[in-house]
Amino acid sequence: METRLVPTNRLAAVLLSLGLLATTGCTHLGPKTVAVDRFDYSTAIADSWKQQTLLNIVKLRYMDLPVFVDVASIVSGYSVQTGVSVNGTLSSESAIQGNYLAAGGQAIYTDRPTITYVPMTGEQFLRGLITPLDPKNIFFLLQSGYAADFILSLAVESLNGVRNRSTAGGTVREADPEFIRALDLLREVQAAGAFGMRVEEDKVKGSTGVVFFRRDDVPAEIAEKGAEIRRLLKLPSGPQKFVLTYSPARGAENELAVNSRSMLQIMQAFASRLDVPEAHLKDRSAWPSLENASAAQSPQQRARIHSGKQKPTGAFAAVRYRDYWFWVDNGDLQSKRALTVVMFFFTLADTGSSEKLPLITIPAQ
Repeated sequence: METRLVPTNRLAAVLLSLGLLATTGCTHLGPKTVAVDRFDYSTAIADSWKQQTLLNIVKLRYMDLPVFVDVASIVSGYSVQTGVSVNGTLSSESAIQGNYLAAGGQAIYTDRPTITYVPMTGEQFLRGLITPLDPKNIFFLLQSGYAADFILSLAVESLNGVRNRSTAGGTVREADPEFIRALDLLREVQAAGAFGMRVEEDKVKGSTGVVFFRRDDVPAEIAEKGAEIRRLLKLPSGPQKFVLTYSPARGAENELAVNSRSMLQIMQAFASRLDVPEAHLKDRSAWPSLENASAAQSPQQRARIHSGKQKPTGAFAAVRYRDYWFWVDNGDLQSKRALTVVMFFFTLADTGSSEKLPLITIPAQ
């Protein structure tokens, strides 16, 4: 609260200023905060989601428990209070004290965001972590434009019995050469528009995912690559479409058996690409690297999580764990894409909690 004496010849200027101050109290604060709040909060949530996902991937390499905390709600409450006071005395010409005017003003701005966090726990979350992804959802990503070689190398253990690289049980089994070759060809056939996926409705089975290979209106080179994919994946050369099924083993003649991974397996596969600090290898606090440098590598295998004592600058995502920094380089497109797809897979796995959120009462300001 500020009070000062003002000469009478400045009375008009003071009254004008006070009028402007009072007018500002009638402006709307809420609309001005929408653009700022929406983008700031969305950026903060996206960054924290990347860091949380990266941290849990790192923890899996150390046999530590992954923990996820979701931002359930954000409520921002703003209030602005303004006040002015004017008092004075107008005396006669013979009065000793003369004329004076006392003016004061105050403004109080309050920002009270209420953010609710919900730990992802319970049966639904556990089921989302360990249940394999629906093959239909995986191939929908291919239909929407994601590269076949990248998505399949990250999300499946095998295609029709042809095995991908696996990190089960803390050991690494390299991918079958046929698997790597089939993914490379699928990417080329996909780019040419000769490979696709659709959903067919069946009154008994319900919705069924179907993969089809086009042989009409495609160049002979692409048709030959499609035929080679069939040979590599042990698919018959006759049918143009194959029903997607979940199975670790080879399917029937008209089926493409997909042994899809769970979210836990996907995260473990990414964790195998972590550069474990030498000190942690010596004290055996993390799984050692079991890579085979001579083996063929899929796009997922070329992803990399770096580590070091110093905090990286300009990293796409970086977290601190056990006195070391772990990060994904901003210029490493393969690793950035892998981390982003892992986060996207969480939405497909539906790992959210079904528990009721706490009731929040925000008083009117």
